[in-house]
Amino acid sequence: MSSGIKNLAFIPVRGGSKSIPLKNIKNFCGKPLVYWTAKAANDCPQIDEVFIATDSEKISETVKAFQLEKVKVIDRSEETAKDTASTESAMMEFAEKFSFDNIILIQATSPLLKTEDLNGGLEKFFQGNYDSLLSVVRQKRFIWQEIDENAVPQNYNPMQRPRRQEWNGFFVENGAFYITSRERLLQSECRISGKIGLYEMSEETYFEIDEPSDWLIMEQLKIRGENF
Repeated sequence: MSSGIKNLAFIPVRGGSKSIPLKNIKNFCGKPLVYWTAKAANDCPQIDEVFIATDSEKISETVKAFQLEKVKVIDRSEETAKDTASTESAMMEFAEKFSFDNIILIQATSPLLKTEDLNGGLEKFFQGNYDSLLSVVRQKRFIWQEIDENAVPQNYNPMQRPRRQEWNGFFVENGAFYITSRERLLQSECRISGKIGLYEMSEETYFEIDEPSDWLIMEQLKIRGENF
């Protein structure tokens, strides 16, 4: 059991992706996809160590070749790498084996994540005395829901339709990162619990890579943002 770690990053990656086979090490802007989030976490001064948990030997070998100082590769059980397994199951498995204060869950499918986002998120987490914090983006879309075949607005009044420039909109999870304590994680078995804070990221980070079409969009956003 590791000890003395205050803040660690945890990046779960598995080899069994069906939509894009081995997508976590597929070439993205010249590097394996997982490299970008691993590098962002490695360069964050507030993160002590970065653990990449995988069930794939090929992914393990690829990550080790990055030679990033803080990055370590650990095994992920077959049970937590199934299609039906939750990310929380991998987090719980990890938290029961390792000792640390706080965990920053990072998703490899968010390659637009920057080190400054992680720094900003951790600063807000500590300054706000939050139990958990998650990354979000601001959206300005009008949401509707159909209830008993009747359309019902969810976030605005159609009789007082706001102008975009005068409306604060609402926040949406972008899946880039989540912060919580080991104690909270083990108690709640959830990545967020207790007093929850939000860290707003740039609008383009709304996208995650799940389907082949997402890949094309994200690569162009990465290139345009000159993040590498």
